[in-house]
Amino acid sequence: MANMFLSRRNFMIITLLMLLTLIEGLLGDKGEKDLRVKSLSRVKRGWVWNQFFVLEEYTEQKPLYIGKLHSDMDKGDGSIKYILSGEGAGTTFTLDDSTGDIHAIRRLDREVKAQYVLRAQARNRETGRPLEPESEFIVKIQDINDNEPKFLDGPYRATIPEMSPVGTYVIRVTAVDADDPSYGNSARVVYSILEGQPYFSVDPKTGDVRVSLAEMDREVREQYQLVIQAKDMEGQLGGLAGTTTVNITLSDVNDNPPKFTQKLYQMSVLESGPVGSVVGRIQAKDRDIGINAEMKYSIIDGDGRDSFDISVDASNLYGVITIKKPLNFERKRSYTLKVEGSNAHVDPRFANKGPFSDVTIVHVSVEDVDEAPEFDSPFYYVEVPEDAEIGTVFKMVSARDPDAANNSIRYSIERMSDPEKFFYMDITSGSLMTLLPLDREEVSWHNLTVLAMEMNNPSKIGSVSVAIKVLDVNDNPPSLTQYYEAFVCEHAKAGQLIQTVTAVDPDEPTGGQHFYYSLAPEAANNPNFTLRDNQDNSAWILTRRGGWSSRTQSVYYLPIFVSDGDQPAQSSTSTLTIRVCSCDADGNVLSCNAEAYTLPASLSRAALIAILACAFILFVMIILMLSLRRQSKKPYLTKEEENVHENIVRYDDEGGGEEDTEAFDIYALWSPRVEPLANYSKLRQDMLPEVQSLSRYVPQPCVSRIGEDGTNVHGYVLAKIYEADSDPCAPPYDSLQTYAYEGEGSIAESLSSLQSPASQTDHEYDYLNDWGPRFHKLAEMYGNFSPECFFS
Repeated sequence: MANMFLSRRNFMIITLLMLLTLIEGLLGDKGEKDLRVKSLSRVKRGWVWNQFFVLEEYTEQKPLYIGKLHSDMDKGDGSIKYILSGEGAGTTFTLDDSTGDIHAIRRLDREVKAQYVLRAQARNRETGRPLEPESEFIVKIQDINDNEPKFLDGPYRATIPEMSPVGTYVIRVTAVDADDPSYGNSARVVYSILEGQPYFSVDPKTGDVRVSLAEMDREVREQYQLVIQAKDMEGQLGGLAGTTTVNITLSDVNDNPPKFTQKLYQMSVLESGPVGSVVGRIQAKDRDIGINAEMKYSIIDGDGRDSFDISVDASNLYGVITIKKPLNFERKRSYTLKVEGSNAHVDPRFANKGPFSDVTIVHVSVEDVDEAPEFDSPFYYVEVPEDAEIGTVFKMVSARDPDAANNSIRYSIERMSDPEKFFYMDITSGSLMTLLPLDREEVSWHNLTVLAMEMNNPSKIGSVSVAIKVLDVNDNPPSLTQYYEAFVCEHAKAGQLIQTVTAVDPDEPTGGQHFYYSLAPEAANNPNFTLRDNQDNSAWILTRRGGWSSRTQSVYYLPIFVSDGDQPAQSSTSTLTIRVCSCDADGNVLSCNAEAYTLPASLSRAALIAILACAFILFVMIILMLSLRRQSKKPYLTKEEENVHENIVRYDDEGGGEEDTEAFDIYALWSPRVEPLANYSKLRQDMLPEVQSLSRYVPQPCVSRIGEDGTNVHGYVLAKIYEADSDPCAPPYDSLQTYAYEGEGSIAESLSSLQSPASQTDHEYDYLNDWGPRFHKLAEMYGNFSPECFFS
């Protein structure tokens, strides 16, 4: 390879070798010369270096010389042009195309790029023809110690248990140096602690942080901060250093026993406190935290072990004392409890710091309350016969005041438990007696609520339930279960069963029902039928003969006597109706003659139909008469009564006495042609009008507008309205002027409150004084009425 890449040092060596070769050629023969030339040629190939080395971070202003390109064809006359290409050619590296000198024109950083691959070629300057093939070489950047170690994962956090022994591993810190680890000591890091002694230490080579002080107590100090340094050049002078922090937290262990804050607790509770209610709380404090501070409590001694209980609250820190059994101030007024509190989780490693428990005394005082009276039994059960006489005392209840005062008691029955008032309670003795007759068949049980009230404090009322069972007495006779109708076939023979009868009795005797059946005494010798008592609370009705005929007699009535077996015996008589019917051979009824028992013998079916028709006609006539009476005719009215103008004055308003007769002339309204008040201006001159009409749409009537012929009734009416509006003392002559002008068209607007806006403030009605005489009364009732506003 003829192309050569030379640095300054290499160029000097090559020059020396060339001089040696020239000397050897002058001294040797031709054969030897050829041999030497061949040897020199081989040696020249060994000079060719394909790498250049240059230090990074060159800081001088002038370009940095790197090396030289040289071809053995170069005669030094400038005919050869060197060309440089590849990474950084022209931007980072420049080439003198005549001499082949290579310079770096930019600052090089090995940590950014460690080497550059370049290509070089020699060409004829004039023709551009390649004189040497293109060759590749590498420029390597040599490292200098220009980067300090860095902790990429810092700052660090670690947690270890308190009381950890010396040498306990905490965490490993690692620093990274960007310098070349294969060149010198630039990247060889050594660790040390700047802050954190004597509690912790660090391995200088691995960066492992360990505990160096025994029995570090979290309750004394919980947080530690270490400053660790990493220095390159193996820690030698001139090395670069970097630091990081390690925050170490001591976690808690159960190394502290609990202690009660008080050796004696004083508590009080009302005797009326329900079971399970809280009396108070106690705590054995522990300097530990979390699970190591959780407690459990127990009552280990004291006279209140059976009356109180203790448990731990939701936080597992406090002991909650609750009532286990009902308390009674009158029986026992105070209790003493010996309570032990201990850690729920004990660490055996620290058993020598124990015991991990403590004991305290709790004194509980029971406070008296005014209690309701108490009955001597939680409930009462009473049996009363239903025939008990009114006023019979069948039970006495007793209650007492449990308090020390032992107030007097008054008894009563809660009315809702006895709405029909069957019973009465003596107010002082508590005797319960009947007030109304009892009937077991109607109400067999009565559940009363008896009240006991303190005389001195009626609000304290005790209650008890009294269950009253009404005992049965044989006071109801038995009767047949239903209304029986039997039939007998015309071809029936003697001894044939035609009906089975049973009976019922509302009573319920202790030994059960037992009925006795027989024919009534008046039918004891009945020739047609007989009765057989089956001794099982049923009886059979049998025929005594044959040869039945419905034409001879179609219906038979058989009285049956039924009695019970209780004392006193009760009995009743019921009638069995038996029809004679025609039957088929199997005994199935074909027909029965109903006329024999539904119609009199002298009354035929046609007569019955005629009677019913007459009754229907009579009923229709009565309906018509009633409807005609409801449609009564209007009474005849005279001509005067039919006059529609009378509707105005007959309105049911309060009148004004004699002034009503002077209001207007009704006769003038009936006869419009009559001259109405020729000189209107002379009327009511004693008072002048003070306000205008409230109507915005009806103009004020003028006297002069009344027709000259006096026939303008409308004008007359308006004139009268004007007169009434102007007179503050005039009565309401008609409804028209009283109500016609109230509403949205009026100055007063609507007086209704339906559309009034809701407000929390009081309304002011002083404006009613400005509305004239007709609102005099409203202004007096609601506003600040001033009579001078209406009358001068």
